[in-house]
Amino acid sequence: MNREKVDVLVIGAGPSGTVAASIVNKAGYKVKIVEKLKFPRFVIGESLLPRCMEALTEAGFVDAVKAKGFQEKFGAKFVKNGKICDYSFADQYTPGWNWTWQVPRAEFDKTLADTVEQMGVPVSYETTVTGIVFNGSDSVTTVEDINGNKSEIEARFIIDGSGYGRVIPKLFNLDKPSNLAPRKALFSHMVDVNRSQVDEPNRITIVVHQPGVWIWVIPFSSGITSLGFVGDPEFFKKFEGDNEAQLRALIASEQYLAERFKGAEMAFSPRVLESWSSTTDKFYGDGFVLTGNVTEFLDPIFSSGVTLATVSSQLAAHLVIRKLKGEAIDWDKEYTEQMMQGINTFRSYVMAWYEGTLDTIFFADKPDQAIKNKICSVLAGYVWDTTNPYVKDHATALTKLARLIELEKKFSTQP
Repeated sequence: MNREKVDVLVIGAGPSGTVAASIVNKAGYKVKIVEKLKFPRFVIGESLLPRCMEALTEAGFVDAVKAKGFQEKFGAKFVKNGKICDYSFADQYTPGWNWTWQVPRAEFDKTLADTVEQMGVPVSYETTVTGIVFNGSDSVTTVEDINGNKSEIEARFIIDGSGYGRVIPKLFNLDKPSNLAPRKALFSHMVDVNRSQVDEPNRITIVVHQPGVWIWVIPFSSGITSLGFVGDPEFFKKFEGDNEAQLRALIASEQYLAERFKGAEMAFSPRVLESWSSTTDKFYGDGFVLTGNVTEFLDPIFSSGVTLATVSSQLAAHLVIRKLKGEAIDWDKEYTEQMMQGINTFRSYVMAWYEGTLDTIFFADKPDQAIKNKICSVLAGYVWDTTNPYVKDHATALTKLARLIELEKKFSTQP
């Protein structure tokens, strides 16, 4: 069996894997990526957050992405029964990037993978990891290509950015259930012929359809718009027919979308994704670190997926470089605690969204602009800025704010 030697094996050629591979490669180490699928391939997570731009910049990807002409994104808009809550990233509390992109992920991910290959990192597509044997931090990984040919890769360290594939957690029984309720998404790409500048293509729009059910509207520069409904799986059982019949019935039932997408062509048959939330027992071990969705995937409501993927891989890459140089790494303190800060902040906002707490805050009659700017920073992905009380005290700050808004509303209506 053929065997090759590398310093770092990266599993997965998505944003997490390619960011990590680029940074480690720039440090002078030999890196290889193995990817189970053939690119381009479809995946959701199409609305990026400004915080991921820092990781994309360090990885050297921004110019290549910019050249693709993707739709620039400057904020997020929430809509409920005619009320609008608009967040502009230019108003965020935390200094940093105030724009990013909305992207068809197939093209975006392939752009990153092509760019990292041009940097000298080989990518083996349609190659499946079938086994890993660790000897301390060294490892031998067995892979199999699409033709059934097996080979081995000897590495000093492994970065697992395999996303939904969750290679190492599955191989070593590290998976555990998330504490988030199971949800379902029904979605497609719409040929958006009725789009106008009024529809603000430079931001994602989130529509509250009914309590616990929401809609994403993500316009791309191509004239295609990603459209999806998310809710409890039981909600979708009210609609008869196949996926397309259900999605068209859902569109017709939402006034904000009905006219714009009436009879609109779908670029592909609607797809379903459900019960996506997952986590793992640990984020690292002797010879490996998990990045991106392999650590934990929460929920698509705040578009956190690519941000957590790229930031985790950016951080992990620097720690791996130090490890290869012979430094002792406190993985709990320097990696797990750092990532859990961001994950738990997003988790609090996800839970507050479905519990209705954010509904009270977003659609308050007289929002406090300074507070709104701090929440905007979270929506921009700056969930590691603990100078922001809505990050530092994420578990309680939103509940306290919602109660205050409700009290003020109550007293303002009293005679």
